[in-house]
Amino acid sequence: MPLEGPARIVSELTSRGYNAEREAVTHIAAADQPAAVLEQVVEGMPDDALVVRTDHVEAVLAAGEDPSVSTGDPPADQYDTTGSVPAETGGSVSAPTSDSEPNAQIERNSDPSLRSLEIDGDMTGDSTGTGEYEDFVAVFRDRLERLGGKLRGRVNHRPATAIQSMPGGSEAGMVGLVNDIRSTASGHWLIELEDATGTFPWLVMKDREFADMVDQLLCDEVLAMEGTLSDDAGIAFVDSMYFPDVPRTHEPSTADRHVQAALISDVHVGSQEFMADAWDAFADWLYTEQAQHVEYLLIAGDMVEGVGVYPNQDDELDVVDIYEQYEAFNERLKQVPGDLDIVMIPGNHDAVRLAEPQPGFDDRLRDIMSAHDPQIVSNPSTVTVEGVSILMYHGVSLDEVIAELPEEKASYDEPHKAMYQLLKKRHVAPQFGGHTRLAPEEEDFLVMDEVPDIFHTGHVHKLGFGKYHNVLAINSGCWQAQTDFQKSVNINPDSGFAPIVDLDTLDVTVQKFS
Repeated sequence: MPLEGPARIVSELTSRGYNAEREAVTHIAAADQPAAVLEQVVEGMPDDALVVRTDHVEAVLAAGEDPSVSTGDPPADQYDTTGSVPAETGGSVSAPTSDSEPNAQIERNSDPSLRSLEIDGDMTGDSTGTGEYEDFVAVFRDRLERLGGKLRGRVNHRPATAIQSMPGGSEAGMVGLVNDIRSTASGHWLIELEDATGTFPWLVMKDREFADMVDQLLCDEVLAMEGTLSDDAGIAFVDSMYFPDVPRTHEPSTADRHVQAALISDVHVGSQEFMADAWDAFADWLYTEQAQHVEYLLIAGDMVEGVGVYPNQDDELDVVDIYEQYEAFNERLKQVPGDLDIVMIPGNHDAVRLAEPQPGFDDRLRDIMSAHDPQIVSNPSTVTVEGVSILMYHGVSLDEVIAELPEEKASYDEPHKAMYQLLKKRHVAPQFGGHTRLAPEEEDFLVMDEVPDIFHTGHVHKLGFGKYHNVLAINSGCWQAQTDFQKSVNINPDSGFAPIVDLDTLDVTVQKFS
């Protein structure tokens, strides 16, 4: 039957200017004559309607299917899309044209009982910060309490004021925020920890085996130290140092069936450097047999290029109005199969506040980006897909991590290693007051309370992935060619890539479309 697949139904509705609710598509696909039902639904749609709803389809089905509608059953190839299939991890793909050879259509699993998608940590609508001093105190107290709880069982913890009153030579342990890091004239390291009661200095001797760990520290991260107080009890000599970290014994969850998710970011529609041909090839590929198990699309921010993000940006824009940029992005979103579950978070180029956590988009932008009914949540958020938890964070703090840490620990060429540092610190943006703008809230929404199975970021426009203590870290590249700014700082972006994750094994395949 020519119209039996949900992907074909969505493609046909999209070609006629309609989006559709998922359940509506399922009802059409389940009908005895789906093509006839679709035609009757379209003919009966109100003039001002843009979305085919379930009640539209149910009304047609309740009236009885009539195979004698004016158009009858369409030819078998009417709903085929065209375009070539890109070679895995390499090669180039030209944009499909109207006279291309049709690809065989594939059918994804449309059984809603087999899919599951839950959102955790979406703070949209829950922002409490007013910028008052008390807000800053609250967010750091919350950070220390939650991450400190993961460390207090590993050391004989004492508050700073209690350590100050202990006699010289005593063994001491403390959990606190890194308040200051400085080197001494002798090449040792002095680290000041702060908790709710005060501060206390800890000295890391340069000849200790863990001295190189100091290079990995950032101010404001939570840390635990153990050591021996000096004779005058004015300082402690560090014997051990602990991060909140991901346990080495972490065992990730996996899906119960073979299903895949496409993880992308940094589309940057509206930029003159937006790679439209690569996006077209990606959208075409999603309709092919190679992509038949891709049922989820997760977009980690920067859907558009934005306006006024940096000086003289107007000179590099193809679309200069921010709302028109989102309308153009929505048209691009319409190209992908409508039976995908789509989740997206904002980034620093999007029309939301720059300070993190970033709430999801406002109602006007959500109405614009309505194609295929995506779930739009805050940056960061955790998406649990068929039991696999995926922490989505746009990744602005990666710039700071890469700037502060040694190159072998964090670099643009290997962005996943910078992600490892955030996993070790169990916080997506630990350093306050640096380049990453952070909003004080009553709760620190940037803490990683639970260990994710997958950590997905973007922002730096570089492709990289690997595993840290069995957590899959993926930075997914971009869909924007090299900009003048990137040329000035010698960054060569990884453009037109789509990492595809097998959720049943957490294996990664990278598809290249440029």
